Amino acid sequence: MRITTTFNKPVVFTSLVSALSLIVFVLIIPDIALNQLAFLKQVILAQFGWLYILSCGFFIFFLIFLAFSRYGDIKLGSDDEEPEFSLKSWFSLLFTAGMGIGIIFLGVSEPLSHYVNPIEIVQTERQAIFQSIFHWSVNAWAIYAVMALAIGYFGFRYKLPLSLRSCFYPLFKQRINGKVGDVIDILGLCTTLFGLITTLAYGVVRLVSAFGNNVSIQLLLIAIFIVAIFIATQRLNKGLRLISEWSLILSLLLLAFVLVVGPTSHLLSALTENIGFYLSSVLPAGLKTYSYQPQYKGWFSEWTILYWAWWFSWAPAFGIFIARISKGRTIREFIWGVLIVPSLFFVIWFSIFGNGAIWIETTLADSPLSNFIDQSGKLLFLFLEQLPFYQGAYYIALIVISLFFITTVDFGVYILNNISAQDKSVVSPRWQIVFWGGLISILTAVLFQFGGIETLQATMLLFSLPFALLMLVMAFSLLKGLNSDFHYHHATLAETNWNDEDWRKKLTTMLTPHNQQNMAHYLKYIALPAMRELRQELIGIYDLNIHLLSEFDEHKWIELTIEMNNSAFSYKLMLEDNHLMVYTQPELAYIIQPLEKDELIAEILARYDEFSAQSL
Repeated sequence: MRITTTFNKPVVFTSLVSALSLIVFVLIIPDIALNQLAFLKQVILAQFGWLYILSCGFFIFFLIFLAFSRYGDIKLGSDDEEPEFSLKSWFSLLFTAGMGIGIIFLGVSEPLSHYVNPIEIVQTERQAIFQSIFHWSVNAWAIYAVMALAIGYFGFRYKLPLSLRSCFYPLFKQRINGKVGDVIDILGLCTTLFGLITTLAYGVVRLVSAFGNNVSIQLLLIAIFIVAIFIATQRLNKGLRLISEWSLILSLLLLAFVLVVGPTSHLLSALTENIGFYLSSVLPAGLKTYSYQPQYKGWFSEWTILYWAWWFSWAPAFGIFIARISKGRTIREFIWGVLIVPSLFFVIWFSIFGNGAIWIETTLADSPLSNFIDQSGKLLFLFLEQLPFYQGAYYIALIVISLFFITTVDFGVYILNNISAQDKSVVSPRWQIVFWGGLISILTAVLFQFGGIETLQATMLLFSLPFALLMLVMAFSLLKGLNSDFHYHHATLAETNWNDEDWRKKLTTMLTPHNQQNMAHYLKYIALPAMRELRQELIGIYDLNIHLLSEFDEHKWIELTIEMNNSAFSYKLMLEDNHLMVYTQPELAYIIQPLEKDELIAEILARYDEFSAQSL
């Protein structure tokens, strides 16, 4: 049967009502809407800025704790899972994830802005570069890492869908499949949607500032959105991967060009010092809120807090992407890879472009750069014009910006479609791709034209604030899942006695080929009678509420559920790819060898005893 839609209708409907209500509000009564949104922005920045800072700081320490703890050896997948991508490919994908429209423009403008408009009386070049690196590196990627780790862990280890709601399984159990999960996905969908729109609108503003709001630029932007939607509908994964790879290659080529034709020795020397200064300053800066320096609160809110809100709005998107490419990694190598690899790239990028821009500003007597601090798009191309042989770099930069627009739209469409899908394993019809691509394009155009950046920032803050709170709960859920995982795998299993009279039967069971037919026979004629015997014992003597379900048609499984004291323990034995998979609360999945009837009963009771102890 042809799939007409994969939408989770309550999630999509509620999210669309929220987004379109805001659009209608802005269009019908723009003056009141803009004033209210501006007020909302100021309230969030003034009253809740500390929450963003504290959350980011907590995530960094939380990740460091996990990396050095006993949980660091746990894999994103089964214990024998091998990484899906080689270390080199994984690093390359993390580099690619770190690139985007923003870094191309802000690599020049942000450090120069901090240098020309210092927050303190004396602002050195080193401090200006540090502020830029600080906003883009470890603190931002700590947010992404927590999200990606939770999605990847529960997706690959618990065998749950790679979705936001799966991250809360230890807290809500099966309720994540109901209204609780819908609320989580609605918040994630709205947060991602407005974070994506804000990013694209920023890109449009900077492109317009560079070349003017003329017909050529308008046609270029229209063409970019059309091409992006077309590529998404064709599911040209290889084509999209090729665009991403070329974006990265051309970006690195642009970086190399500036390093070679610019003040090479100065840039490399600055890079060395920037690394040291960043490492010595990042942790104290991560918790600084300027409470004792209120004169700097305005700068702090408009830079650091808005950045943190921006990163929270992108957390679902980056989380799902990074989780998908990290299957088979241990938690320890995942954390160090995600925190260090992209951060190192940003240190290099800002050291080359930022120090290069400040060098031109302080060295050339007639430098025009500081006159265009508020026009970051134009500033990038003016910076390139100050370098020898800039013509080629000029066009490379324009191509890279266009390619990043395409990948951003496609990336956003994919993530929105993932969050909104009822069944993540089913391929969505093409009209849904067009729908999300069209919605992104229209909302970006409308809010940019009628509301401006101020409106986009306010809407982003509106959704990213509760999402930051949700991520704190997610971290607790992740820790609870990891703790259950560790205790399960270090529990004492039921001992097997090889000295009794049934040793020949045990040997036969172990050495029987693990094919579909033999494993189905084991489920039906050994495992099912064992569970029936255990069920009868628990009902007849202990008067417990026991459910025993089974299926031997398309899917082959049996499940025993024990209800007691407002809690439920389930032991599900399922045939998957010629293996017997066990799913227990909290739905940890592992492969088990065929056991004899009494051994299987002992194994089930051992798991139940462990569950009972954890539920106290």
